[in-house]
Amino acid sequence: MRIVQVCPWFEPYVGGVETHVATLSSELVRRRHEVTVLTSRADRGLPEREDLNGIHVRRVKTRAVWLRTPIAPATKAALASMEAEVVHAHSPPPLTSYYAARASSRLRLPFVITYHCDIEAPSVFGPLVEPVYRHTLGYSTIRRADRIIVTTATYAATSRAVWAYRPAVIPNAVDLERYRPENDGSAIRARHGIREGESVVLFVGRMVAHKGIETLIEAARSVAYAKFLLVGGGPELDSLRRVAARLGVAGRVIFTGQVSGEDLPSYFAACDVFVLPSVSRLEAFGIVALEAMASGKPVVVSDIPGVREVIADGKEGLLADPVDPESVAGKIRILLADDRKRSAMGRAGRETVERNFSVRTVVDQIEQVYRDLVGQGESP
Repeated sequence: MRIVQVCPWFEPYVGGVETHVATLSSELVRRRHEVTVLTSRADRGLPEREDLNGIHVRRVKTRAVWLRTPIAPATKAALASMEAEVVHAHSPPPLTSYYAARASSRLRLPFVITYHCDIEAPSVFGPLVEPVYRHTLGYSTIRRADRIIVTTATYAATSRAVWAYRPAVIPNAVDLERYRPENDGSAIRARHGIREGESVVLFVGRMVAHKGIETLIEAARSVAYAKFLLVGGGPELDSLRRVAARLGVAGRVIFTGQVSGEDLPSYFAACDVFVLPSVSRLEAFGIVALEAMASGKPVVVSDIPGVREVIADGKEGLLADPVDPESVAGKIRILLADDRKRSAMGRAGRETVERNFSVRTVVDQIEQVYRDLVGQGESP
């Protein structure tokens, strides 16, 4: 099949949607599909076209970027020039999927959208922007879809944007070969001056408000015997460093900045507990929690829609109250105090990921959606 994945950002940009599209596309290429990723070219230093491990990448002119949303109407013309059999868009950020929906409708191409999460505009106008978008361009996008995919049952039931369309629930996937309990994190611990036997709490993600990182930094005050490794770059990085200094934990909260994809599995291996303290519906799934589980690590995640479906509380990890530093700290202390509990939860997490979130399992389901739409029947 000739498949076009349309997403607002792609490599070298890093994020959950970008990781999902790269993982999905790589597996589809391995299955001998022809895959093109159509994305924005906000950075003119990036090539318009390139091949990345068999994936054709095409970047289109971007007029502007507003609230991390590329405005690139050239997406429509680019899609019209391709010989696609199915178009699969990913949202948010939102506008790219709108352009893909309009072009697919005009070209009469099967159109799939993975609705990764609801939008939230981080500005004083946010409460006005979200419903206006949902009832206009958002509605126009969703109603044109031949199939809508969401990553959790919670989102299928609670998102006002999609619940009336009976979306398919297909989770994100994690690379079980890349993230393994056998990975060695000793070099990462040495790099950051972490002594043998010292407890390490890990966060991985963009430094943005909806990730709840300030809550985790506040929690660090109540877990004085642990180091906190915060991995990722983003617009809030400098202000979060100031928060750590103000709270008196700068010596134990280590900001690594963005790290290479090659190093990331070793960061998971270096930790004792992984924490995802997100506070918003912008975090609809939390693929980094799956990567931690695949690495055999127990996780603490916020008890919010979507994210909480990744684990069963008390089995693969613990749920914490969002925006409550003491709840987060208490869950971390419980796990750090009990080696056997951490080990048991780590094993359970790995088993859960192997059973439900492997690349093969997830791509089997998505591939079948494509085959149903183009009339090719069951996967071979």
